[in-house]
Amino acid sequence: MTDTIPDLSLTRTCPFDPPDGAAELRERGPVARVRLFDGTTPWLVTGHAEARALLADPHVSSDRGRPNFPMPIPIPPQSRPTGLTATLVSNDPPVHTRLRRMLISSFTVRKITALKPKIERIVTERLDAMIAAGPPADLMAAFALPVPSMVICELLGVPYEDHTFFEEQSRRRLDADGTAIHNLFTYLHELVQKKIDDPGDGLLDDLIAEQLAEGKLDHVELATMGMVMLIAGHDTTANMISLGTMLLLSNPEQLAKIRDDEAAMPAAVEELLRYLTIAGALGRVATEDIELGGVTIKAGEGVLVASAVADREHSDELDVANPMRQHLAFGFGIHQCLGQNLARAELEIAFTHLFRRLPTLRLTVPVEDVPRRANAVLSGVTEVPVTW
Repeated sequence: MTDTIPDLSLTRTCPFDPPDGAAELRERGPVARVRLFDGTTPWLVTGHAEARALLADPHVSSDRGRPNFPMPIPIPPQSRPTGLTATLVSNDPPVHTRLRRMLISSFTVRKITALKPKIERIVTERLDAMIAAGPPADLMAAFALPVPSMVICELLGVPYEDHTFFEEQSRRRLDADGTAIHNLFTYLHELVQKKIDDPGDGLLDDLIAEQLAEGKLDHVELATMGMVMLIAGHDTTANMISLGTMLLLSNPEQLAKIRDDEAAMPAAVEELLRYLTIAGALGRVATEDIELGGVTIKAGEGVLVASAVADREHSDELDVANPMRQHLAFGFGIHQCLGQNLARAELEIAFTHLFRRLPTLRLTVPVEDVPRRANAVLSGVTEVPVTW
């Protein structure tokens, strides 16, 4: 009966934990109905094995324009990734395959390894500036946000002097009037034209020369692809740096394991990704009947994967020495995050240098008093008050 279906909450009382009510949702089984804000009742997947199976299933669609696609929060039509903004995020094969193939060689382990010296330089410069300004500081504004913003600008060939504009538009991209998405698209569309007229050095320039010029990609697709990479390339990583720092400072015995052995940092980053899983829910629509977790998901029904809940099935305890590498922080299947190698490199370098340079770093307010971001889909904070 519909009155037994619980409402989905994306509220996180603690920024480190899954949304409220996660334990109760898990108790209902790995796949069960949930009610959204609009009264719809899609399936919710909370089991880890079931989540991976669903995300890898070829009989589900990521097309947000499909009927019954589950939206966990209200999103204005102008901001939904359909039509103009339907790129890697919400396209299905073969379109998704074509677009992803154009980018994948730029995000290989080898390419990101070659980029590490530039990431090290950016991290060092930001720490130098923050330390020179002296404590106290806002770690988000001084370090966590500018590092990934500068890195993605360097990678794409986007002028970093425009960072204030695109960071603000990114924060506002879910606003009801939809102007932020329009502003970002206009900016990238104009930037692509400038690069066509005056080529530079960056991934956008490579795509212009190798794909746009050959007619494999049109101007709108390229501008939209650039917009998606620009948003994804700084927003999630900035929140992982800030929340990861807060989590480690709140667990000094875990932080000590990293300080005693910096070679343990890659494993620690995997555990932080698993434990925090800042993206709360991934939507899909079944294109055929699917048997999953003891239920039948009918063709045309919506499904939400509760990534943050599923990743805690491994453990509700933080243990940086014992990570689970099959976490869902980057998703899974054909839509698994293209920039995961870049994100890992940024996190490893950022945490290593931050805690080496500032061994007495500490929060100046309790965790519960750190200002939180309003976007319930992506866990994060707006500032991180620290001293040392």
